[in-house]
Amino acid sequence: MSAVKAARPRIGVLGCAAIAARRMLPAINANPDVELVAIASRDREKAERFTARFGGEPVTGYDRLLEREDVDAVYVPLPALLHVEWIDRALRAGKHVLAEKPLAPTAKEAAALVSLAEERGLVLLESFMFLCHSQHAVVRQLVADGVIGDLRTLTAEFAFPAKSPADIRYRPDVGGGALTDIGVYPVRTALLYLGPELEVLGAWLHHDAGRGVDLGGAALLGGPDGVSANLIFGMEHSYRSRYALWGSSGRISVQWAYTPPPTHSPVIRVERQDRVEELTLPAEDQFGAVVSAFAARITRGVFSGLEGESVVTQAELVDRIRDNAVVRPLEARGTRVR
Repeated sequence: MSAVKAARPRIGVLGCAAIAARRMLPAINANPDVELVAIASRDREKAERFTARFGGEPVTGYDRLLEREDVDAVYVPLPALLHVEWIDRALRAGKHVLAEKPLAPTAKEAAALVSLAEERGLVLLESFMFLCHSQHAVVRQLVADGVIGDLRTLTAEFAFPAKSPADIRYRPDVGGGALTDIGVYPVRTALLYLGPELEVLGAWLHHDAGRGVDLGGAALLGGPDGVSANLIFGMEHSYRSRYALWGSSGRISVQWAYTPPPTHSPVIRVERQDRVEELTLPAEDQFGAVVSAFAARITRGVFSGLEGESVVTQAELVDRIRDNAVVRPLEARGTRVR
């Protein structure tokens, strides 16, 4: 079914999360093709603080926002374990949905949400902002053009230092943990370049029993024709956000792959036997690109590459990594080379 269209989508926000304040709400306000009309919170004062800063009307309670006829679409930055309930309610209320990742904790739940959106002709996007950054389209074209020959292996790494103990990523009751919050970036990178037929050859998760979440991990994946992917992720490391594609005649690396600031000019490094090139691309706001993709999907039915089958495939792969992982408790792990 084609998407229900709106001339200029009017957006409501379910929740006052830090990511909304830091990046997504400024991107919504900067886009002339959408209009922010309301921000909801269970805490009235918090909603008022957000609307005083970003505009729109404060709303007490998520249900009340979904009842509004002047809201065509919603942005959902709620904790992960609340996504399924409120995405489902939003779709049943006839609203298009842009949701922070992960869309759902399991592939079964993700598939049900995708199916519901398709049945109702509504847009459902998972906000994987890096997919909307043009540097990855450039890399895909280089690979397709045979610049590095036949692809042999992929490595992808995303990690950052420990956050405050109160950070939501350390809370199992709302869906915290490194795999679903950080590991999904390398996972999606592997799917982007190697396709959906990936097998989990091995995986491990570093589990903090005291907090009840995984703090990091790794996965080795195998694809068709012997192509492999080595993925590393975590939230107890020095910062790293990169991936590399190694082919039969060269190598391409992206050094700031997942969280480039809007002022950053990406540099793509291409290494071949006889030369090394660095391609510098224009700076780009990937959060702004997500908002543009969402608006275009609603107003013109333009396929954004973020929804449907790819979302479910990713969730299935995450499920398989979790199910096959060797879990190492915090106290059993060494911290330094002696």
